[in-house]
Amino acid sequence: MSQDVAIRMTGVTKTFGTVIANDGVDLDIRKGEVLSLLGENGSGKTSLMNMLSGIYYPDSGHIYVGGNEVSIKSPKDAYELGIGMIHQHFKLVDIFTAAENIMLGLEENGRPGSKSVTAKIKEICDNYGFEIDPNKKIYDMSVSEKQTLEIVKVLYRGADILILDEPTAVLTPQETEKLFKVIGNMKAAGKSVVIITHKLHEVLRISDRVAILRKGRYIGTVDTKDVNEQILTEMMVGAKVSLNIERDEPVNTVKRISVKNISCNDREGLPVLKDVSFDVYAGEILGIAGISGCGQKELLESIAGLQEVSEGGHIIFSDPKTGNDEELVGKSPRAIKELGVSLSFVPEDRLGMGLVASMDMTANMMLKDYNESSGIFVDKKKPEKLAKKIKKELGVVTPGITTPVGKLSGGNVQKVLVGREIASSPTVLMTAYAVRGLDINTSLHIYKLLNEQKKNGVAVIYVGEDLDVLLELCDKILVLCGGQVNGYLDARTTTKEEVGMKMMYLSNHGGK
Repeated sequence: MSQDVAIRMTGVTKTFGTVIANDGVDLDIRKGEVLSLLGENGSGKTSLMNMLSGIYYPDSGHIYVGGNEVSIKSPKDAYELGIGMIHQHFKLVDIFTAAENIMLGLEENGRPGSKSVTAKIKEICDNYGFEIDPNKKIYDMSVSEKQTLEIVKVLYRGADILILDEPTAVLTPQETEKLFKVIGNMKAAGKSVVIITHKLHEVLRISDRVAILRKGRYIGTVDTKDVNEQILTEMMVGAKVSLNIERDEPVNTVKRISVKNISCNDREGLPVLKDVSFDVYAGEILGIAGISGCGQKELLESIAGLQEVSEGGHIIFSDPKTGNDEELVGKSPRAIKELGVSLSFVPEDRLGMGLVASMDMTANMMLKDYNESSGIFVDKKKPEKLAKKIKKELGVVTPGITTPVGKLSGGNVQKVLVGREIASSPTVLMTAYAVRGLDINTSLHIYKLLNEQKKNGVAVIYVGEDLDVLLELCDKILVLCGGQVNGYLDARTTTKEEVGMKMMYLSNHGGK
């Protein structure tokens, strides 16, 4: 075993029922490198790393750390070998402070608030460029701060090999830049960093090598300097894939929703939207851009009837069937639906808000229309047919449609949710982070489905994190900054730089 190899996996296999997650995988992780692990949803990336971090145990194969074969049966075993994993869904206790979360489960001396613990946390932050307040409560932290804490927690436990699962999925471009700088500092200090991601431009920028998995099998590892997005995509999917997003010119556009002067507060009573006004047209895709927490979520929830709007605000829906204008503010989601307004909403929290983890695909399809059933028995034929269609068309990797969705990978959960919402034949389709955690092939298919909805006369609202996608997919872009409209731009003529600046700095005359 070469001296520069930190970890070697040979012939590693893991199955879940009839699904083979990993099939005889061989993988080397070198000391002091950034290795990107790439593959389509369900290709076995997270499962493979879960075996390194002690979450799963391999059915067969061998794992070597520092040249010695090891058996990793728990996260505690992994930490003792210097391996730590930062998961997509953070493992933090909301009511505890940062220091309390770092110390959780450790048997060493020292209270979370003691000078020795604080000094060690400060030393880690100074060494790698982190910014963290040891006394801050988790419920007061941003997503970026929580992720930073998870990394510090792993380093505090002495990890030399860090695994980051989709680390930039919920970060703004500015937060991503800070993370990349920290990763560079960890690499310079001799740490090995494995990044599981779908963002090809980030792979090319941050990693030294890229390892590709396809349908649970190891395809190969390449030096990042020798490849481009097209090559990596073809290795992932095993075929040529066009990376272009199709965008047709809008035809027969009609105003479908008029948002006028809406404001709303968060649960603490603080304003998150301030005097927001804009129009949404049938036959167009309206993109909404803004850094995390600028009101995108609350804006969509206001239209869907899930968020209370302050007095004086109006959301007017123009009914295509009757030609009448209907006020949506003050109505419940069900009342809105009974008016004939079909709002399809893909929320940020797909399992917490969009789907029920313990239910299977068919049952989750039924959630949309269960109240329309007559009699005491629910007809399962229609939702079962839809579940099979979504599984086939979006390539949901699952043992079957009767498997609880909570047991699927994050990307496959997203496919189930997006497929259900689009299949409901909406009048207005609102999507929040519809392709978060999805591979490039599935993302392109989702973009195609959104464009089909647009051509069918649906008014589409798309909240996304990738500015390149917003510019290529959307017809217009609404920019939010600090909960206010700071731009209403033509996506065909604006630039990434203009959108980014409007996301960061509030102008004196934002809006249309």
